[in-house]
Amino acid sequence: MTESTELKTIGLTPAIYCADQALFHVTRGVPLGDALAMASDFLFLAKALTADAAYAKDTDRHAWAAHYLTSMSKAVVDDAVKVLTRDRPSAMTPQRTTATSEE
Repeated sequence: MTESTELKTIGLTPAIYCADQALFHVTRGVPLGDALAMASDFLFLAKALTADAAYAKDTDRHAWAAHYLTSMSKAVVDDAVKVLTRDRPSAMTPQRTTATSEE
């Protein structure tokens, strides 16, 4: 298993789509700790912007800024999850049992 200090982003996760194409991707090779710290900073700013958006009724710029920051944050977290789970066998979906009706 890979040591956590060696884990880096794999760069497969897109963010912010434009005309059905990803405009941005997470960059490959960034240490996961640094990438997740940046995602945390993005989310902190997005939280502050959403609070501002709740009071600023004359514009939606705070909401859009928060939207883009959360989109980028989600891409970084999703990329980190791909790295952390890539060596694990995929979780099997439990089989649902069908109830038989008595006639």
